[in-house]
Amino acid sequence: MKTICVIPAYNEDRRLAGVIAKVRPLVDAVVVVDDGSKKKIEGLAELAGVFVLRHPINRGQGAALQTGSDYALKLGADIIIHFDADDQFAAAEIPEVIAPLLSQEADVVFGSRFLGKKSNIPKIKKYIVMPLGRFANRLWGVRTSDPQSGFRAYTRKVAQSFRIENDRMAHCSEILIKLSQAGWRIQEIPITVTYHEYGQKLGGGFRILKDLFLQKIRQ
Repeated sequence: MKTICVIPAYNEDRRLAGVIAKVRPLVDAVVVVDDGSKKKIEGLAELAGVFVLRHPINRGQGAALQTGSDYALKLGADIIIHFDADDQFAAAEIPEVIAPLLSQEADVVFGSRFLGKKSNIPKIKKYIVMPLGRFANRLWGVRTSDPQSGFRAYTRKVAQSFRIENDRMAHCSEILIKLSQAGWRIQEIPITVTYHEYGQKLGGGFRILKDLFLQKIRQ
């Protein structure tokens, strides 16, 4: 089973190399999507098994994930992992996240910050932004514990079955909603998240709702 990790990156030059160093031994290849960073990412393409793509302008994390997933499919990925570039996630937990896929017990696995492992979630995110995300998801029948996790993995068939249309903040909910409604077997796995910086404001939760409703209207 060929496992490829997709890492969207926007102005993450301080931590990205360290994240790749932790992730690379655990997967067959890494696809980094430089999403129009102000300082172009250099020096990674020379690393074995690391592929660097670049958006000429900043399009948003959802768009970067779709670009990276498309490329992972071209490389022959059987399992695609989405992983953040800011060193919030623990690379050592990748084997736990993909285990249900390898054993064919699930088609999709979402990491959850709310299933027992300790994560230093900022209060505004934990008590306001996340509940807003859960509310939005439940309007579409999704009841996972973590409404906005960026640490996820799914099979090749799943990746080929849908497109990420929300370029910005609502893409996490969009992925959950689309894959839930499609009937794929979904599992959640406890993950650890360490917040080094926190830039998301209260308005982020409301933008997620707005983007999801706009997509619903366009359908």
